[in-house]
Amino acid sequence: MPELRIVKRCGEEAVIEATTGHSVMEAISSSGVEDIAAICGGACACATCHVYVSDEFRDLAGGPSESEKELLDFSENARPGSRLSCQIIMTEELSGLCVEVAPEEM
Repeated sequence: MPELRIVKRCGEEAVIEATTGHSVMEAISSSGVEDIAAICGGACACATCHVYVSDEFRDLAGGPSESEKELLDFSENARPGSRLSCQIIMTEELSGLCVEVAPEEM
């Protein structure tokens, strides 16, 4: 199983095992390490699973789709590396991926 590093909102880091073929959102949610709302359940219809992908994994994780970009455009916390965790599918190649959970939108 690929390893996923999560920097929680409080700044603490956790390392979990993620299931290949499942999204980063699913891995974070099922681990209980950090509470992310994921209101749309992974349908790319909200931005409540917003994370920042670490620089060294941006190319491997890929860039956001057009619909993902549109949602992130409305986030006051968007920055380079912003992605919706529901749109990043874990692979063995992504083992070691580090994501920081974005602050909740006010």
